[in-house]
Parts: sequence; C-alpha cells; structure tokens
Amino acid sequence: MNRVLLDACVLYPSITRSLLLGVAQTGYFMPLWSDRILSEWQHAANRRGVENGQTAETEILLLRAAWPKASISLEQAEYADLALPDKQDTHVLGAAIKGQAQELLTANLKDFPTRTLARYGIIRRDPDGFLLEFALSSPEIFRPIIEQMLKTAREMHGSDLALRPLLRKAGLPRLGKFLGAG
Repeated sequence: MNRVLLDACVLYPSITRSLLLGVAQTGYFMPLWSDRILSEWQHAANRRGVENGQTAETEILLLRAAWPKASISLEQAEYADLALPDKQDTHVLGAAIKGQAQELLTANLKDFPTRTLARYGIIRRDPDGFLLEFALSSPEIFRPIIEQMLKTAREMHGSDLALRPLLRKAGLPRLGKFLGAG
C-alpha cells in the first residue's frame, strides 16, 4: 500500500478531504500528515470563523483516532536543510521523507518541484488527478464514496447541490467532468 502525505491544502476544504479519506478507508493508500500540517488546516478553518474552527478541531481529533499511525512526528532540525521555492513548505517535504511517503498530495504544485522530490523517491500528485485515477480504476468502489460526500454536502448546505460544480469549486474539475453530473 502506498504511503501518501496529505498537505494541508488537500485536507481543507472538506470536499477534497472527504473524498481522499473515503478512498483511504478502502485501503488504496495509507494517509500521512504531521502535527504542523494539521495545525495549518486548523488555522485555515479558524480564519473562516469560530464555527469552522471548532468543526476542524473535532474533525482533526476524529482523524487522529481513525488513523493513529498516520501522524509523523517531526522536529524543525529534521527538515532545516531542505530547499524548496517556499521555505515555509519544507516541513511538508520533511514529513514526507520521514514518513517514507511514496507520494506527496498537494494543490501547490509549483512549491514542490518534481526534481527535488525525486531525490527522495517521492512523486508529487495533485488531488484531482489522484482521485480521478482511483475513480477510473475502481468506479464501483468510488461511487459510494462520492455519493456519501454529495449527501453530506447537501445536508450541510441545505440545498440540492450539483456534483460537477461542487467538484470544480473544490479544485477537482477533471473528476467532475469524468463523473459527468450536474
């Protein structure tokens, strides 16, 4: 099973996180993150209001309980020598290296050059391509995951959201096009 480090930008927003963790529950990959990555998610949610921050705090606790072996403990000295275009992202690469991740899943592709990651045997992936690959290879397994995410999103928003625009807004346009809904 591939070990995949999830950057904060794929854990927040909730649509992408819901789909990724649904896929992880099938055993397709082992999700990894660090405390700092989870803190970045919490910080992003807090910026959108107290209620979002409280929801994120609860979801992070549930995440830790569901995947107790996913968290990578990392000290700053362990990634201080790493070089990326944005120095603030070196902790993400450090966690991927320490966690022996084969893949790093991020929406910030420019911040993680493929040549740099290749030195550590890590492949950079975007969530849209990653989820599309799974949907293409296992549509019968993916269908209930997408249906549950859509049901939850509709309940939270109190309206009949269309799938394709919802996925496009979440940064998953190719997946939305493949699913052809909405």
